Amino acid sequence: MKIYLSLTKTVLVVLTAGLVGGCATRPTLKEAYRNDFLIGVALNEKQFSGEDQRGDPIIKSQFDSISPENALKWASVHPEPGVYDFTNADRYVAFGESNHMAIIGHTLVWNRQTPRWVYRDTNDDFVTREVLLERMRDHIQTVVGRYKGRIKSWDVVNEAVAEDGKLRRSNWEKIIGDDYIEKAFQYAHEADPNAELYYNDFSLENEPKRKGAIELIKKLKAEGIPITAVGLQGHLKMDWPTVEEEDATISDFAKLGVKVVITELDVDVVRATQGNRTADIDANAQRVAGANVYSKGLPDEVQRALAKRYADIFAVYLKHCDVIERVTLWGVTDGNSWLNTPGRVNYPLLFDRNGQPKPAFTAVIQAVKNPVPE
Repeated sequence: MKIYLSLTKTVLVVLTAGLVGGCATRPTLKEAYRNDFLIGVALNEKQFSGEDQRGDPIIKSQFDSISPENALKWASVHPEPGVYDFTNADRYVAFGESNHMAIIGHTLVWNRQTPRWVYRDTNDDFVTREVLLERMRDHIQTVVGRYKGRIKSWDVVNEAVAEDGKLRRSNWEKIIGDDYIEKAFQYAHEADPNAELYYNDFSLENEPKRKGAIELIKKLKAEGIPITAVGLQGHLKMDWPTVEEEDATISDFAKLGVKVVITELDVDVVRATQGNRTADIDANAQRVAGANVYSKGLPDEVQRALAKRYADIFAVYLKHCDVIERVTLWGVTDGNSWLNTPGRVNYPLLFDRNGQPKPAFTAVIQAVKNPVPE
């Protein structure tokens, strides 16, 4: 097993200075990590439709895997009963194919961005277990079946475990029961037996939630459910999780005999929001006093701290390159990030709002160049 050193403050200063000049001499992310794991990025509609002139060269040069932010979610492709709209999903898949990228499907079953009609009958009452199972089966087999052999892997079930480790009381769980997860994986496997199937969730570094997810994976495997990997979303803070917590989390899932995928990586740099150690959408959307302190730009010392944070976390990923299949950044530039909300300007990614590589980018490149013998 290789061990990788984190970058020191002195090295980071040198790396920051090295950002000046042309891009031609700078290795790309996918080149640097070619022997370790795929480097992916999440795309919005403008990006896979060729309308983002700033993002397009970054996507094509830096990444060898893509995920869709919204194009394959239920509300996007199946907005009404019996109505499917694959316009954007087809563009997304075509973009990946034309650029020879691994194409990821996100996501089939989630408690959010699922239309109300899915759970309700014509009287607006909850449907029966049998009706919802049939709607789930139809949706999964229609969507996965359409891209059979073209989409490499699917986030089958997203965010099913609550912070206390118990199953989240979503409409899926309330109407179908705990086995809705098994059914979703079963339907996806039937639609494409060769696709890799993932369970995806946030804050699995928190011990109670991780224990609950571990029990879920054990249960699925014991029942012969074809689960390939666990997706750690990777919505990180500057001081959470610690590198030790991230290392332990990856190790715990690897022991179960599944691969690990980092599916939605970013780092929240805003000090006022560091206490929220989950990726809960509602919590992150709340206005927080003092959250807009970087509205005019990120101070140099915070840039350096962010670079070190990325270097440290990629050192952990490299340590586990035998079980990690992919690391995906959740957005192309800082301006694309979901962590920008009214009253909060954030800087969580490797490229700035002008599409220029940040010190964090160079730190990530450098992390793979500094192996230390065991």
